[in-house]
Amino acid sequence: MAEPKILIFDLDGTLLRDDKTISEHTLNTLSECKERGFFIGIATSRSEQNCLSFVRDLKPDIMISSGGALVRFRGKIICSSAFSAEETKCFIQAARSICSEDCEITVDTTDAHYWNYKADPREQFKNWGDSTYTDFSDIRYEALKICVEIPKTDMAKELSERFSELDCQRFSGGDWYKFTKCGVTKERAILAICDECCAGVDEIIAFGDDNADIGMLKLCGVGVAMGNAIREVKDVADDITLSNEDDGVAVYLEKWVL
Repeated sequence: MAEPKILIFDLDGTLLRDDKTISEHTLNTLSECKERGFFIGIATSRSEQNCLSFVRDLKPDIMISSGGALVRFRGKIICSSAFSAEETKCFIQAARSICSEDCEITVDTTDAHYWNYKADPREQFKNWGDSTYTDFSDIRYEALKICVEIPKTDMAKELSERFSELDCQRFSGGDWYKFTKCGVTKERAILAICDECCAGVDEIIAFGDDNADIGMLKLCGVGVAMGNAIREVKDVADDITLSNEDDGVAVYLEKWVL
C-alpha cells in the first residue's frame, strides 16, 4: 500500500457509538489526523442532512451520503444520482401496494430526510438526526435514496422487480431495505473523490461494519472492519480493530497511522 492520504469512515456501527455519538477520544484522534494533513471522509447510507448533527464537530473534508448518491469534497458537489420526482412517487405507491399501505418509508433529498415515522418523533430525532415528518401524500421530491421497512424478503424482491433502474440492499439487523439508482455505491463515490483529489485508492484507509461497506473495504488500500462488524465484512477486511463502543477507529489510527 502507498502512504495513506485519505481516511474514510462509515457512521453507524463504525464512527458512531451505539448511542449515536462520537467519543471525545475519537474526535481528538481525528483532529490530530487532520492537522497532519490527512483528508477525513464520511461514507454513510444516511442522508447528508440527517447525519450533519453527528459530524458537525468533525468538519469532514469528504461527505459521501445516501450510500454514494451524493458526493461532496470540501462542500462542492462532485456527483449525484437521483430518482426523478415521478419515479419517486411511483416507487412509494408500489411499496405501499406490495408491502402495506402504512409501511414505514424514508426519502433522502439533497436538502432533507423525510420519514413517515410511527414512533415518538422525539426518540427518532435522538437516534437518527434531523428528519422531517411526511405522509408522502403529495410527493414532489427527487430522491437520492429510498428506504422501506419490508417484513418479507419476497416483498422486497417483488418491489425491486417492478423497476429496472434501481439497486436494492438489505441492512443487517432489521427489515429495512435501501433502494438507489443503478450503480450507486460507496466505492463508485470514492473513485470520484480520488479523481478530485488526484489520489489513488491505494492511498485510502477505510473503516466499516455492514453490507454496504464491503465494496469500499475491498477497493481501498487498507480495509478495516470494526470488532462489531458482521462476518461478511470481517472476511473481506485487511485488518480488524476494536468495536465502535471501544473506540476501535481511534485505537487503530493511533497504532498504525499516527
